[in-house]
Amino acid sequence: MRGLKRALSVSALAAPLVIGCAGLASAQGGGGANFGTDQFISAENGAGVTGDNSADTGGAVQHADFGIWSDDTGVSGGSAGADAAFGND
Repeated sequence: MRGLKRALSVSALAAPLVIGCAGLASAQGGGGANFGTDQFISAENGAGVTGDNSADTGGAVQHADFGIWSDDTGVSGGSAGADAAFGND
């Protein structure tokens, strides 16, 4: 049962990695830049995933980070995010 719980936890915690790419940085024409980094671990004592993502679209900036940990005592985690948009008045 413990192995099943760990397998389910790892699958759920790795989902953000499917959406993004580890260590991704890019720039688009027209003024924009993105950066993202994700890490995950699965060990005998538990499993976890963290991520940091930032973007500058030329008219707005955004940043988000998160972390999730699962072990025999349960699941814990947290996240933070901020964004700002700039208009041409």
